[in-house]
Amino acid sequence: MERILVVGATGMIGAPVARRLLAAGHHVRLLVRDSTRASALLGDGFEYVEGSVTDRTAVDRAVAGMDAVHVSLSVEDPAQFESVEHRGTAAVAEAAARHELQRISYLTGSLVRTSYGPKIAEHRAKLAAEEAIEASGVPYTFFRPTYFTDTLPRHVQGPMLVALGRQNRVLHPVCTNDFADGVARAFTTSAAENREFFVHGPEALTLRQALEIYQRIVVPDKRLVMIPLPVMSIVDRLFLGGKLAPNLQIMHLLARLGEHGDPAEAKQVLGTPTTTVEQWCRSQVSIPGPDVDK
Repeated sequence: MERILVVGATGMIGAPVARRLLAAGHHVRLLVRDSTRASALLGDGFEYVEGSVTDRTAVDRAVAGMDAVHVSLSVEDPAQFESVEHRGTAAVAEAAARHELQRISYLTGSLVRTSYGPKIAEHRAKLAAEEAIEASGVPYTFFRPTYFTDTLPRHVQGPMLVALGRQNRVLHPVCTNDFADGVARAFTTSAAENREFFVHGPEALTLRQALEIYQRIVVPDKRLVMIPLPVMSIVDRLFLGGKLAPNLQIMHLLARLGEHGDPAEAKQVLGTPTTTVEQWCRSQVSIPGPDVDK
């Protein structure tokens, strides 16, 4: 699979995947809404196709001639889950079948297929997207990480570093570069066909512990505070227009259900992520770690 399309390459998670595939020697095409902005962010070496995932003509144009596609979408507005995450991914899957691609890989969620009652909007859309990919008949790979280390900066709110709820459940944060390595490996082996992989980072931490490491290394001037989830939900509804609702719903589920899935198969097929939260934090401020030879 030499020619790979990446959908969502300008996002926090999609960008490292695109760069890793290019570094691995693939011809990497990107479907982007603004090619000027995308090229300024990602640089040379990529083939840019301008268009939206909600435009079936643009999707077909981007998929044509590819061997495989990786989908890593995000939305700015919760109202877009259905149109972007579900129907956009479905359009990619349909085009992949039409053009006889060899693989679709998709970034989904660890709790999407977990039974926990009525599903939140994000999980409904991702589940529908998964089902559309399965129905396409194109061999697929689903990635199910729990928490990305790279999202820690999003907890900074003014002078505070905000922990949403107590979050006493243990997670295994994975950095996006390690995740990108796994995606690249998935495209090189038939062992990743029609499989789902729960991707865990190398260490078990509560979210608060991860935030304490981030505070100590990256933002020592910020005060770490815990805001109960019910309180934050009220603040979001009254003052932020519900902008944080999807994130708060995920935090509620993680607090209630914890981390799901066995990462053993992902480690066997895709390799083991190695970057700890401390190593990632040090990389953000160019602080060298201890000299292991001493």
